[in-house]
Amino acid sequence: MALRPDEPHDRPVAAPASPAAPSGPVVIPPAQVRRSLRSTDLDQVVMTTSLEKVFKMATANSMWPFGFGLACCAMEMIAMISSARYDVARFGSEVVRATPRQSDLMIVSGRVSHKMAEPIRQLYEQMLEPKYVMAMGACSSTGGMFSNYAVLQGVDKIVPVDVYVPGCPPRPEAVMEGLMVLQERIKAGIPSASLQQESQS
Repeated sequence: MALRPDEPHDRPVAAPASPAAPSGPVVIPPAQVRRSLRSTDLDQVVMTTSLEKVFKMATANSMWPFGFGLACCAMEMIAMISSARYDVARFGSEVVRATPRQSDLMIVSGRVSHKMAEPIRQLYEQMLEPKYVMAMGACSSTGGMFSNYAVLQGVDKIVPVDVYVPGCPPRPEAVMEGLMVLQERIKAGIPSASLQQESQS
């Protein structure tokens, strides 16, 4: 509705009448159906991938840890796994297994004495491939402040380690970051430290 030049412009403008909605079922002609199917972009509907990528994604998002707490770092690991504040269920790691046969990730937290070296190695060999090891804290990474005859100077002397998480003790956020780094390595196709060691030998 056009306004004349001599009319005030603050008059309300009448809205155009909306067409009435059909009361019965709507029938689309066949030509419109075929046109809508032709205009569908398959890249936005269908995702193509390989079985190997699906396996890597499933492995990265369901890392069941085998908590091997040896000293004070174990408290931080327990706080990270059992606390709702950190919610490791987002990463599929809330299922902590008490047996190595059902776990994917061994978290070694605390100092490793020479007497514990053999049991750790036996438990590591009982894990199924693909298996990963996280050295949590300074003691399990390098021996920490225990530079003496009774403590192993790093768990990597007996098992191959994939991720080192520094700290004395490391905070739960650092352990979660180590878990996310491990997930990115798995998704990128980087083999575990155990497989790398086998290929080199």
